[in-house]
Amino acid sequence: MFLRRYCRTKNGKTHVYFALVESVRTAAGPRQHVVAHLGELGSAQERRWQRTVLCYNRQGEAQQLRLFADDDLALADDPGVLRVRLDKVGWSNGRRFGDVWLAHWLWQFLQLDQIIARHVPQGTETVAPADMIAIEVINRLCQPCSEFALAEHWYAATGLEDVLGVPDALVTKDRLYHTLDQLRAAKENIENDLKQRFGVLFQLDYELLLYDLTSTYFEGLAEANDLALRGYSRDHRSDCKQVIVALVVTREGFPWRITPGQATPRT
Repeated sequence: MFLRRYCRTKNGKTHVYFALVESVRTAAGPRQHVVAHLGELGSAQERRWQRTVLCYNRQGEAQQLRLFADDDLALADDPGVLRVRLDKVGWSNGRRFGDVWLAHWLWQFLQLDQIIARHVPQGTETVAPADMIAIEVINRLCQPCSEFALAEHWYAATGLEDVLGVPDALVTKDRLYHTLDQLRAAKENIENDLKQRFGVLFQLDYELLLYDLTSTYFEGLAEANDLALRGYSRDHRSDCKQVIVALVVTREGFPWRITPGQATPRT
């Protein structure tokens, strides 16, 4: 296999495209067909391809093989052209990238990074709290898990280290928990900024708000939960402690606030 160059002139401008081409021996002689179209490659991309060739050749002879030939006719027999054998190509350390990249793009597009940095500024921390919160939010969007699992496995299995520039060794569960404490302290100010920002982005109308209640109950004593009480139960579990959850939405159904509260105690 090799890279073939295609040139096309449109509106007086010449465009250069590349395709991955495979040579196959047949009874009628060698034939070639396109395996994948790579599109236009800039000079920086060509250099990265070429550096890959250098990396694979370091264990053998110190000879530079040309990955990009000047003309297609030289590709078939030129010993200086690199040929790729699929049965010898492998990969390792694969990381998920597309979903976390998109989530990070949305995080910045909504200016959540600026809102968080304004209300949870970086002090003596090695990693900016806004970056740690971004990691938490992106994890909740893409593959929710505990802070321990996030720090031990999930973060290293994604491309966020390259996107955010935060080394995997600095993403620890203790740092994540500490950042969540900081986020909780700034909760009201962040919510006010989000209300204004989302109103601009989505043209939300706050003149009419819809309010509804639901509840959830606990199996057990729930002694550490100050909000949990016994009372009227929509789930017909008056024997269990419960909390009430209030949801406020706009007329378009956009959630504006979710607030937990105490159940109405029995008298």
